[in-house]
Amino acid sequence: MDVYPVIGVRPTIDGRRRGVRESLEGQTMAQARAVAELLSGALRYRDGQPVRCVVADTTIGGVVEAAACAQKFAAAGVGLTITVTPCWCYGTETMDLDPTMPHAVWGFNGTERPGAVYLAAVMSAYAQRGIPAFAVYGHDVQDSSDLAIPRDVAAALTRFARAGLAVAQMRGRSYLSVGSVSMGIAGSVVKDDFFFDYLGMRNEYVDMSEVSRRIDQGIYDPDVAVRALGWARRRCVQGFDNNRPDLVLSSSEHAAQWEYVVKMTLVLADLMEGNPRLAELGHMEEAQGHDAIVAGFQGQRQWTDGHPNGDFAETILNSSFDWSGPRRPKILATENDSLNGVSMLFGHLLTGRGQLFADVRTYWSPRAVERVAGHRLDGDASDGLIHLINSGSGSLDAITASGWRPFWELDQATVDTAMSRVTFHPANREYFPGGGFSTRFLSDPAMPVTMCRLNLVKGLGPALQIAEGVTVGLPPQVHDVLDQRTDPTWPTTWFAPRLTGHGAFTSTYEVMNHWGANHGAITFGHIGADLVTLAAMLRIPVAMHNLEPGALFRPRMWGLFGTDQPEAADYRACATLGPVYR
Repeated sequence: MDVYPVIGVRPTIDGRRRGVRESLEGQTMAQARAVAELLSGALRYRDGQPVRCVVADTTIGGVVEAAACAQKFAAAGVGLTITVTPCWCYGTETMDLDPTMPHAVWGFNGTERPGAVYLAAVMSAYAQRGIPAFAVYGHDVQDSSDLAIPRDVAAALTRFARAGLAVAQMRGRSYLSVGSVSMGIAGSVVKDDFFFDYLGMRNEYVDMSEVSRRIDQGIYDPDVAVRALGWARRRCVQGFDNNRPDLVLSSSEHAAQWEYVVKMTLVLADLMEGNPRLAELGHMEEAQGHDAIVAGFQGQRQWTDGHPNGDFAETILNSSFDWSGPRRPKILATENDSLNGVSMLFGHLLTGRGQLFADVRTYWSPRAVERVAGHRLDGDASDGLIHLINSGSGSLDAITASGWRPFWELDQATVDTAMSRVTFHPANREYFPGGGFSTRFLSDPAMPVTMCRLNLVKGLGPALQIAEGVTVGLPPQVHDVLDQRTDPTWPTTWFAPRLTGHGAFTSTYEVMNHWGANHGAITFGHIGADLVTLAAMLRIPVAMHNLEPGALFRPRMWGLFGTDQPEAADYRACATLGPVYR
């Protein structure tokens, strides 16, 4: 059940009376209300509704008013706080002390009152208490009468709020493991201590036999099943069969498998989020679901050796539309790779978009492409390409730039375009003896995308990798030559990371060579800076990224761990502070 966190805005003030506090009341409260208005207008929850903000009932000049504000925020469901002030305030008396909640402070850059002095003082207090807080300070001096939020301040506040909302939306939710370890993939060894300590989440576990039980016993909404199957028959084009002749199924067998994979989709959604319709049908326990904000489906091999694979279900659930029209994606990881599932969740919470799960499968050097396909790479691809391809949850949003948007921005024409460019092929029965259907599409070129991956390292804990770049188009004949060397029934995205000449980004080859796992999570847009901010809130160091130094927004106290080497300081800060929820 989605209960969305609220942003709490705290107007702090100089507590001295006899004209000091009184002269600041209007300006301080106006500053707080302006922040609330900014964020409610700029940000949305996963369901498309505007983000809600609550402002303290009074300005906060001391500990009693700080406590009253904390009580109000607790009742309102506040998940992160922003303190604002145009003046000096008593730092330790007015600060917010909840160590599990992201905090930011905007100290107004004005000469009339020392807002910057309070900002520095309260950041010192936060550092002494080991509570990371983000400092927001405008580049240019403003007049005290200027109620506008400068562009740089607005950008920082919005970035903080976006990442803070992601942190708050994960807290208390579940990762649902449907099945167990898939083919020895380390990410599918679900580590519940990581989920609890770093994300504040619980883990739920269901054997894959629960999926077949519900299908066999009809524990799903029969009306939706009819509508969904009708939609699949009308809109999902079955493509060529790439199996050798002795493994080709009959048309009647394919028809039965279409019915099965559609029902799988319904069951997996119900397992994640519940379905009140099941209670009406007499299935009270099954109706509850597992409150899963993200899940993973093991599939291979215990399931796929005898049942249709999960590709269709994973594709549809991760997409921003289905037979019901545009709707919120349900983040589901292929092969129960929980770490890639979390990486997808990060991207989804920061953007509202469906996510692409892919193997980071092959680095194609310019020389190799020219040798194999007779084509010389240029432009964004001049240093080579990374072939992103996997049989699993490639969200249909990833087909087109016009379609890779939050679901509340989709229209039927955009959905129709996506469906016209995807085909569903009988699964490779050498890999998937039980059959099923694989999704095939080719992503549009020239889309800005960000690939990320969360990894776990013994003795270190989690570390995040980030690579911003673009999708690349190839001449059709070149794409066909390269695509045929793997499974041509799977979705393809050609990716070129942005190179910086430093570290892992000296070349495309080195990006591939430094990637920490076989999977990556890909989202539309360059959101690396948001991911860095989110990771800092979660005390997760960033192992590699290709961002400019000025794009990094971390808690002020990170600078006390060193300013010359931000990556090293990030590691030291995260190690010293430890997980948020431990």
